Amino acid sequence: MNLLKIAPSPHVAGKHTTQNLMVGVLLALLPAWAASVYYFGWGAILISLVSIASCMMFEFFIQKYLLKQQPTLNDGSAILTGLLLAFNLPSNLPIGLIILGAFVAVGVGKMTFGGLGNNPFNPALVGRVFLLISFPVQMTSWPKPTGFTADVVTGATPLGLMKEGLKNGESVNAIMAKLPSHMEMFYGHMGGSMGEVAAVLLILGGLYMIVRKIITWHIPVFTLGTVAVFTGILNYVSPEMYAGPVFHLLTGGVMLGAIYMATDYVTSPMSKKGMAIFGIGIGVITVVIRVFGAYPEGISFAILIMNAFVPLINAYIKPKRFGEEVKNG
Repeated sequence: MNLLKIAPSPHVAGKHTTQNLMVGVLLALLPAWAASVYYFGWGAILISLVSIASCMMFEFFIQKYLLKQQPTLNDGSAILTGLLLAFNLPSNLPIGLIILGAFVAVGVGKMTFGGLGNNPFNPALVGRVFLLISFPVQMTSWPKPTGFTADVVTGATPLGLMKEGLKNGESVNAIMAKLPSHMEMFYGHMGGSMGEVAAVLLILGGLYMIVRKIITWHIPVFTLGTVAVFTGILNYVSPEMYAGPVFHLLTGGVMLGAIYMATDYVTSPMSKKGMAIFGIGIGVITVVIRVFGAYPEGISFAILIMNAFVPLINAYIKPKRFGEEVKNG
């Protein structure tokens, strides 16, 4: 007898399984991870291992002993959550805070709602925002790219320097003269988290996922396009007060967020039109926070805010049902 299987999202038609989807995203992130190891050395390796191991441990114990479920570590979602969390953290963050972030990401952001497929918010971003709000000093002491040297040098990110410079009355051109060139930003030679370096490799990983049909192009293109258009308009109106779109696209975590985190199956809309609205919303909120808010970066908050609107988007923007009669006139 053939039985209809009912399961939570992600629901993907075709040959893909949850496991090979997770593996596909991990493979897409591998080049950017290698670049972050090259730039930040042992710190990037340590933070990745601790974050992944902690996420796997918390998911196993919560499922087995609290939820009384069969652990599902083999689906790869805990590994991906751990790696994405690591990509959002400074590579010199104390180990205790990494473990705490992993607990919040998995325990609060994921397992509280019932595990994979039930969480309304991206778990890695829940962990990251919790740490940012709770430990702002440690979470904003960004290491500069020094490779495997013994000494770790910290400093502000380009976004942080831009925000601080404008606050002190400096012009955009004067601040840009102190920052890495756009080409250096493109290759990742700047301070920040693991996910803020090597934009070129994050883009290549995104193209790989689109070709493999792991994600569609809609959310990344609408998110990045909105950021580019919004910042372009501001820069055109007042070039001395607002940085241009290239700067905003190559700095911070906008590439990582738009390509790898906003496209999460569980926390993003189902329809193409819904994805477009979702991406535009993320782009607008990101720029508003970056330009007018207290934080230099806004992509994490933007994605979480739009995650909350996904049920509403899915409810009011639905694909046309198969066989639905089209009314003329």
